[in-house]
Amino acid sequence: MPEPDDEHLVIVVVRSGGIAGLSKQWRAEPDPARAPYWRELVEKCPWDATPAATSGADHYQWRIEVQRGDTAVRRARLGDGQIEGPWRALVDEVRNAASR
Repeated sequence: MPEPDDEHLVIVVVRSGGIAGLSKQWRAEPDPARAPYWRELVEKCPWDATPAATSGADHYQWRIEVQRGDTAVRRARLGDGQIEGPWRALVDEVRNAASR
């Protein structure tokens, strides 16, 4: 049986850059009953195939980090144009969860 902290997921999304160069952060900490849904969102993202974030004036940069318990288990840095497909689904869910 897993330790309770093993089921505790935290997903943090940070968007920085843009015209004002400000950072915005969203955080989702789903309850254990929703953990399978969130794990599926996380696993659909191509973590191992993540290209280096692109840079450019006034473009957003994204940092996505997934923690299980007290340990970061996944990290990615993406340019604004790379937030699509499974990445977009994960980012949107985190942002929605943070606004509730």
